[in-house]
Amino acid sequence: MAVHAGPNLPLNIAWYDGTRLPTPEELAEFEAFCMEQDQPATIHLLSAFAAAGLPLLTARGYMLDYVLHAYIHGLRNLPTLASTPIRVEEADAWATLAARGFGPGAEEIMSLVAHAPGTQLFIADVDGLPAATAALSAVEGVAAFHGTATLPEIRGRGVQAALLAHRLKIAAQAGADLASVFVTPGTGSERNVERAGFRLVGARLTLTRRK
Repeated sequence: MAVHAGPNLPLNIAWYDGTRLPTPEELAEFEAFCMEQDQPATIHLLSAFAAAGLPLLTARGYMLDYVLHAYIHGLRNLPTLASTPIRVEEADAWATLAARGFGPGAEEIMSLVAHAPGTQLFIADVDGLPAATAALSAVEGVAAFHGTATLPEIRGRGVQAALLAHRLKIAAQAGADLASVFVTPGTGSERNVERAGFRLVGARLTLTRRK
């Protein structure tokens, strides 16, 4: 599966989901399209399928860019809800705050995330002011957590832990079977999801073609 959401966006990427290996012709077509769009040919690959996919990709010049750890939660034994005020927010206000949390250059991608169909958007307030964002998108019983950003001056005050607990409750109440999240290894975000009861199940490798 490949997605093109607009010029020079990090959403412009292909996924290898393990159902079958892409053919050399399919990869060549994907790479030609990326060249036409003046963007790198980038592919996500789950670690469970790396043994099959990596030889084909590395032979075509793909190299590892970064790794995210994949976690899931069975939506049982949910963490205690924090006292941090959390509310649903409309797309434009959410995207503006999320971009402030992620930093310069994030405005367009956060707007796309906020306006994606079926995405639930949340904001946490600290001292009466908007401080952090989080999002939830549910597909076929899996609630994907994403869009987590905190204003720099508010970090370290437990706001994202509160947003995790809130979304776990929302996902469970909606009848989801699992919650999933990708986090950067060794970060505060990883420690937060572990404390919230998420279980490490693998990794997502991101590879970009160098030649």
